[in-house]
Amino acid sequence: MHLFITGGTGFIGRHLCQLLRNHNHTLTVLSRQSYGKIREIVGEVGIIHSLDELSPNHRFDAVVNLAGEPIIGPPWSERRKQKIWDSRVALTQRLVTWMERAKQPPAVLVSGSAVGFYGDQGETLVTETTPPVESGFGQKLCAAWEQAAVEAEKVGVRVCRIRTGPVLGKGGGLLAKMLPLFKLGLGGRLGSGAQWFPWVHLEDHLQMTKRLLEDPELSGPFNLTAPNPVTNAQFTDTLARILGRPALLPVPAMILQLSMGEMAEILLASQRVVPARFQEIAFPFRYPHLEEALKQILSD
Repeated sequence: MHLFITGGTGFIGRHLCQLLRNHNHTLTVLSRQSYGKIREIVGEVGIIHSLDELSPNHRFDAVVNLAGEPIIGPPWSERRKQKIWDSRVALTQRLVTWMERAKQPPAVLVSGSAVGFYGDQGETLVTETTPPVESGFGQKLCAAWEQAAVEAEKVGVRVCRIRTGPVLGKGGGLLAKMLPLFKLGLGGRLGSGAQWFPWVHLEDHLQMTKRLLEDPELSGPFNLTAPNPVTNAQFTDTLARILGRPALLPVPAMILQLSMGEMAEILLASQRVVPARFQEIAFPFRYPHLEEALKQILSD
């Protein structure tokens, strides 16, 4: 297949590009970076620097839409929230507009979303059919992001919406931010630690995405998470134990809210998400349990 990938130079995207190239797929990547930098990151791929370069004559068999400004970072000022919104919702809208004009639209669109779609669900076991709870900017962002992607169905595109949990892997993502503190013994639970944490190993995430691209029977929303979510406290304890370090410095919810403002909702919301639709098709998770996943990632 010839695939068009947005966000192809990010943590998940660059590994997905490598996997797909290893399976002899042809790739074109959307990125603002230089040709040399892009090829250094993802290898020999076609490059588009702006969606404005897409014409109705461009033909791709599939599109993977992973683009988006980082959610965790500087506080969510109104300007920053608009930038985050535009990098996801507005970009997806522009991508679908191109599909509507294309002489031959792609067969499938795999479009990013996140478990934040569900909002703060407390102790509820969350599957793809669980209705969302409106609970702030993150939830509204995911809902609008998905709705923008769904519009592609009107021109016959099979749309898969991937609701991703925190992705654990070497060299990036959540662990890259956490490990320096935990290795110093300065880690700890966030808030009460009772909030559910729906993680996924990078390798399983990539294989689930590949399955969605290749299986014409699959469409709609899919939770890209491991089948065994843990609480924040359980995640903290497991990571500290594997590192052989204490985790004795919890961060109270009030401190997170004062320091991070509205962005603290991402860290304090509880989402006990399971990948029900992948479980229904007996997807072979390689890392279903947190301890084995972290041991693999942290091994030399």
